[in-house]
Amino acid sequence: MFTQIFFIYCALMIIASSILAISFRNPIHCVLMVLVLFFHMAGLYLTLNAEFLAAVQIIVYAGAILVLYLFVLFLVSLRDEIRLIPFIANAWIGRAVSAGLAGVLLFAVLPSFTIGEKGRWTVEAVREVTHTKAIGQELYTTYLLPFEIAGLILLVALLGGLVLARRERGESDDEEVSADTTHPGSTPIQEEVS
Repeated sequence: MFTQIFFIYCALMIIASSILAISFRNPIHCVLMVLVLFFHMAGLYLTLNAEFLAAVQIIVYAGAILVLYLFVLFLVSLRDEIRLIPFIANAWIGRAVSAGLAGVLLFAVLPSFTIGEKGRWTVEAVREVTHTKAIGQELYTTYLLPFEIAGLILLVALLGGLVLARRERGESDDEEVSADTTHPGSTPIQEEVS
């Protein structure tokens, strides 16, 4: 009984905090709502007897990913971003489009959803080998190819970010060098005299 009440509480809090995260105007408040969402998702994993996933949810997402979001928020000039022209002129058009997409997804996913255990990992099998070992065996046997593809995509994204950062820094350095060297070998005092 308590598990069902806790599950319903976590599910309602996940829905409420996700709606608030996209509704608030202050980006810091949005990040805090995402933090609340991540903690309740960890609670949801606990109701499913997945303690390892709950710990990973808190350590990786609530810890590292949200700190990355905050760094981006502090590095980006939000005043300049607010002045940009919106992609959709009317907010209700965006809400209608997102509601339509949500409806399509629900009608596509709900018919294929069945209650019960799937796959070869029953609750007893998971308890016998522990959650971490079961996740590791599935990840590195059945889902090895998608795991490697995800790793390659992350590597390409990292290299692309490094190349873009290096190119922008190089271009600005070239502009500064060309502005500083009007007369090669001369000092600022000699330029003022001449």
